[in-house]
Amino acid sequence: MNKKTLFAKLKGGLVVSCQALVEEPLHSSYIMSKMALAAKMGGAVGIRANSYEDIVAIKKEVDLPVIGIVKRDFEDSDVFITATIKEVDEVVRAGAEIIALDATDRLRPNQQTLKSFFTEIKEKYPDVILMADISTYEEGIIAAELGFDLVATTLSGYTSYTKDVELPNIELLKALSDKLDIPVMAEGGYKTTEETEKAIISGAHGCIVGSAITRPMEITKHFVNSLNYAKSSQ
Repeated sequence: MNKKTLFAKLKGGLVVSCQALVEEPLHSSYIMSKMALAAKMGGAVGIRANSYEDIVAIKKEVDLPVIGIVKRDFEDSDVFITATIKEVDEVVRAGAEIIALDATDRLRPNQQTLKSFFTEIKEKYPDVILMADISTYEEGIIAAELGFDLVATTLSGYTSYTKDVELPNIELLKALSDKLDIPVMAEGGYKTTEETEKAIISGAHGCIVGSAITRPMEITKHFVNSLNYAKSSQ
């Protein structure tokens, strides 16, 4: 699928992030593949998936475009979303149409800069489509200038310097959508249909939603916390 066709498919649609951490009951490539199938049946236009195994399983189950990542922790960096060329290799090998990676203003493992990492990726995979997961307006601008194909507000609220930002950060989404000529995806903290509608109206190319759809443990906690608050207020 070429980039023009891919972006047209994502336009105005919902991408469902099908991920489960190791400590969560649904941590399983098989379960994530069925989660992706459920998302497709519900009308999703794409899937975001983590790990070589999950991407492969999901690609076998659905024919939707996949935004692939590999999350891995490193001792010398806070960056953990597709942080080195090893993780990029895994996503490419798994067959994801888009590779997403941390494009924040933080050094990657081995003190590698984003510019150096981007260059390394493009030298090895010149035709790969790259999505920048950013947390600030400046990071989005820099990512576009480097040559990323699309930008997502994924990490707003999840870096040390944006932790006080109210989510979802629709203000950031609108600012980047107004400025950039490349697609800007709404992602990060979207929990309601009202919020995703506002994102599209504010210029989002599409919306990526994960926890509110595919993480029942977190959804349950949300309701439990709400009930506990109600009881304490009586």
